[in-house]
Amino acid sequence: MAGKKKLRIQDLAKIREKTKSLMTIREGEGRARVTVHMGTCGIAAGARDIMDALLGEISKAQVQDIIVTTSGCAGLCNAEPMITIELKNQPPVKYGYVTPEKMQKIFVQHILGGQMVTDLVLAVGSETVY
Repeated sequence: MAGKKKLRIQDLAKIREKTKSLMTIREGEGRARVTVHMGTCGIAAGARDIMDALLGEISKAQVQDIIVTTSGCAGLCNAEPMITIELKNQPPVKYGYVTPEKMQKIFVQHILGGQMVTDLVLAVGSETVY
């Protein structure tokens, strides 16, 4: 057992919360899931400002059914900062070169309104590896 990290009760709570947030959108409780890509490249490009802008918009709109998650690098470092929007029964939409101003527009039009901001979209759909 030497060298293995033991699972603590706090770790179980984090796993439970993460799993709950992933299931919420599938069960219809969540309006949307927004992933802010926060690998080192994303952070260097301004992902923290995007996260702050997103959380500010959520607070301003007083909505509680938006799941906010983070991920590492999505492999398109030159397009950072990036976010992925997932609405129920729709393919995921990845936005690149996001600024706080663009985040506000994406929040209002796509997350709240359900309509992609097509001039800002980087990709639509899930990546598949064969």
